[in-house]
Order: sequence, then structure tokens, then C-alpha cells
Amino acid sequence: MANFATHLGVGTIASGMAATLAVATEMINQTDIITLALAGALGSVLPDIDLKDSRSSRIIFFALGLFLSVVVLFCVVSKYSIVELWIIWIGTFLAVRYCLHSLFHNFAVHRGVFHSLLAGVFFLFATAAIFHHGLQSDPRICWLSGIFMLFGYIVHLLLDEIYSVDFSGNRVKRSFGTALKLVEYRSPGASFLMGVAAVGVFFLTPPFASFFEVVGTSDIWTHLWDRMLPTDGWFGFDIGKIQTAVQPVDRFN
Repeated sequence: MANFATHLGVGTIASGMAATLAVATEMINQTDIITLALAGALGSVLPDIDLKDSRSSRIIFFALGLFLSVVVLFCVVSKYSIVELWIIWIGTFLAVRYCLHSLFHNFAVHRGVFHSLLAGVFFLFATAAIFHHGLQSDPRICWLSGIFMLFGYIVHLLLDEIYSVDFSGNRVKRSFGTALKLVEYRSPGASFLMGVAAVGVFFLTPPFASFFEVVGTSDIWTHLWDRMLPTDGWFGFDIGKIQTAVQPVDRFN
């Protein structure tokens, strides 16, 4: 399988490119591009959350702890004193980073249910719900953040499958087929629980209608096509004029 640096690097580049498309089609503001790119980058390493005692898992739980502590702080910032907010912030971070990390790895199996598209859908809904209830974001941003999370998740699974093929030796490794799958077929119980969790979280997501009104119009795809390639020369340079300027002068005319 690909290592952590490869997953994070490829996921960040792919998410940044996708976020650029969203900005170019005016689905989001320029300030939202960082949010979507970070969601995609986190999704690109999230499937390795079940890799016990790995750097990937520690970094993921650190990031989750930091993110969730900010969300909790945002929800209660007007209710408590500054010292109480500090305690809540630090307590939430430590609970996620260490307590939840330890509890999670008592049950998780690497390349199990978290290495499936079903888990990616669960994190899509969970991200949309967190942005909606925790950060009170616009439904459009909530759903886009969830979709970018799923996008990064799929990039991770595809990379692991690609690394399962030894192109130089013309052979397929035994791990092929264990990374990209709809559900965890070897553990139907875990897949069932993941499916129940995904359905449960779905009911916490914001209304989908406002997001569909944006992406469901033909204008946005027409605008995307019009912006895909330059119309006045690459990077502002007119290639035709440059070629004309460098043509040799005919001395016999």
C-alpha cells in the first residue's frame, strides 16, 4: 500500500484541483477553497485510521481531536467563562486524541470496514452534519465539505489498489481487492453497523435541496466548460502573435 506521505500528497493535490473547479464555477467563494481542500486532504488519509500504532493513526486522531475541540468550543463559546472554555477545549482534544484513539483500536481491524466506500459515505454525512450543527455553515458548504471528504477517501482507496499491482514484476499482490470495496464482505456485522451509522447520521445532515439547486443547473456546467481552457492565449500570451513576431524576414520581397 502507499505510505502516509504519498496518500497525503496525492490527496492534497487532487483536492486542491477539485476545489479550484468549485471556485471557477462560482459554487464557493475564494475563502472556502481552503476548507474544501483540507476536507479532501483529511479524507485522503482517513481510511488508515484503523492502522494501530502508526504515524497515520496518531496524526489523524490529532487532527480529529483538534477539529472536534474547535467545533465543541464554537457551540458553547457564549455559555461559559474563558477558563471553562479552556478546560472544555483541552478536555475534548485529549479525550479524542488518547481515550477515543485507544478505545477505537481495541475493535478496529486494518483494511476492514473503514477501507470501504460505505465508510466513505458515512464520513460524507458526518462531515456535512458537523459543519451544519457545529459550525452553522451554509448547507452548500456543508455538503461540499462532505463530498470533498468522500473524494479524498476514494483517492486513498484507489492508490492502495494501484500499489497492490507490481508492474515491474507483472504480478498482482495478495492485498489486491482489499482496499477498494463497497462494504467489508468478510465482516457483515461491522458493515451492517456502519450502514446503520451512516443512515443515522444522514438524518442530521442539512437539507440537500439548496445544494442541488446549485449543482443541478446547466449554467454551472456550461460555465465550467467555458473556463476550462484559456481563450486569449496561455497565461496571457498570444501564441499566434509570438510566432508571427519571430518569423524570418523574406529579403527578396
